[in-house]
Amino acid sequence: MTADVPPLRVALVSPYDLEVPGGVQSHVQHLAAALRTRGDEVVVLGPGSTERPPVGRSFRVPFNGSIAPVAPSPLAVRRLREQLRAFAPDAVHVHEPVVPWAGLAAVRADVASVVGTFHAWSADARAYQVARPYGRRILNRLASAIAVSDAAASYHARALGLPVGRFRIVPNGVDVARFAEAAPIAEIIDADRPTLLFVGRLERRKGLEPLIRAFTLLKTQRPDLRLYVVGDGPERDRCQQLLPARLRADVVFLGRVGQEELPRFFASCDLYVSPALGGESFGIVLLEAMAAGRPLVASDLPGYRSVARDGVQGRLVPPGEPRALAEAIGTLLDNPALRAAMAAEGRRTAAAHDWPVVAGRLREIYLDVSAR
Repeated sequence: MTADVPPLRVALVSPYDLEVPGGVQSHVQHLAAALRTRGDEVVVLGPGSTERPPVGRSFRVPFNGSIAPVAPSPLAVRRLREQLRAFAPDAVHVHEPVVPWAGLAAVRADVASVVGTFHAWSADARAYQVARPYGRRILNRLASAIAVSDAAASYHARALGLPVGRFRIVPNGVDVARFAEAAPIAEIIDADRPTLLFVGRLERRKGLEPLIRAFTLLKTQRPDLRLYVVGDGPERDRCQQLLPARLRADVVFLGRVGQEELPRFFASCDLYVSPALGGESFGIVLLEAMAAGRPLVASDLPGYRSVARDGVQGRLVPPGEPRALAEAIGTLLDNPALRAAMAAEGRRTAAAHDWPVVAGRLREIYLDVSAR
């Protein structure tokens, strides 16, 4: 840390259970690590699953086609405010500030200027609009409102009845080195057997079913093709049953994989496939694949378009259409030179989203709001 830019005390607040894997939780933890590397003092606050979590115990609530582990008790507001006051930060950065009750606790603690990052996106903002008065009160007390993508900014602006210019865009980050330097898994690498990779929670909106159907189509002409599925969830058994018995040995369901091992699976595949049906505000998993030097086939969703363009880092296809998915996968498998060119573009994209870069942009905002 240089003499003219002193260390900061930053409180990062997550409304979601910090002990449950998730995109927002991962973002918060990686941001904390990047800030600490710069010399800042950082505390991460949020609900938990343990017997006596410091902020509050989480409960699983349906939201946006998924399950959100939040602490809906007003007691969490008091506990979080107490911890913020004890830490006395220079800036508070709350993620998903409208999700109960982290945003409310952060803005009412009155300990420092509050920055809020909005992560979510949905094609339907009607349910969110019910909470418009509460959401606008929260947002109007933020010193800076951030969205991770244009798609997320448009969604929240529409739901809250505000101009989209109310939000600054600062994207999610990726640990480039962790994925770029990962060693492939020897048991998977096989030049004669191309490999597809899917990573995500096995719930309907992640689109594993269309991928299984596309894989079945592809196998008629590509008998050596394989698919590795990383993740678990309620759709696992049903998707396994969709596979004809003769193909089940070629689709490997790995369940959850530790964060240390995950980059190795990206390094071992020929093509990363993300066939989500919706609800994606950003493409973190796409950035991870790009950092590993892997071309993509992904759904053409607003959030995914924030990091990838069709024909540049990979192919973007209409969501929920197995034939379009199969055609795009087949085209790239047939063209190694095109895959290599897309992989190179992906590496450049990932480098612009490396965590030190993203943390530096956020830190400038902290300095600005704390000075004000």
